[in-house]
Amino acid sequence: MKILQLNVWTGRLKGALERFVRENEADVICMQEAVWSEDAPGVVNYAFDSVDKLMAAGHYKYDYRSANFAIKIGNNCLMKQGNVILSKTPIVEKETIFVGGTAYSESPDLEHGGDQVYNAQKITLENGLVIVNYHGFWSTDPLGDERHVQCMHEVADLMRGEKRPVIMCGDLNVVAESPAMRELNFMHDLTAEFNIKQTLQNLKFVKDVACDHVLINDKINVKKYQTLDQLASDHKAVLTEFEIA
Repeated sequence: MKILQLNVWTGRLKGALERFVRENEADVICMQEAVWSEDAPGVVNYAFDSVDKLMAAGHYKYDYRSANFAIKIGNNCLMKQGNVILSKTPIVEKETIFVGGTAYSESPDLEHGGDQVYNAQKITLENGLVIVNYHGFWSTDPLGDERHVQCMHEVADLMRGEKRPVIMCGDLNVVAESPAMRELNFMHDLTAEFNIKQTLQNLKFVKDVACDHVLINDKINVKKYQTLDQLASDHKAVLTEFEIA
């Protein structure tokens, strides 16, 4: 199987992201900062590469969307943003938790950090594979702080003791050396093990930061792990090819 990890940056690189999904076939995509709307899909589809457009581009039949927040657009319609998993295999179990004491918000004060709401998704595919998708909150220090540690502990609890094959994907907003990543020591951090030094495109921040991670348990055999340079977002996509042990 192939799984792609990508913070899609609200699909603002319109056309480039849609083309990327079309050209890089994967069984599953884990996305952060994805956008969609139930009541004004046409407006969102026109302005961004929305979840609906990406599903069509990659011929995905199944999706799980977990909004962190929503903002009003047009005639008081809501555009949602959050974590999304697209899959070509049926999803048989799914859940979302909000971490760090946050909760879903409508019309947040984005100018003053009102978008700092974080959830983690956990799904199980029909073939028994468990996937966790998480977007860690952003700070200026890639080593993070105590809040990163606490949130990661809550996310780790979704997988701790899991007997099935597990993959965790996310723009975790911390590097492998961060104390927060020690909460996931029972998993294998492929970004660290493959010595990935950069997962950003440097469109906003000009420095090397490997903040995108894919982690696996011992029931996953990795065949290939690489970042893709094709421009689709302010992050690089991370591609993992694997087999279930």
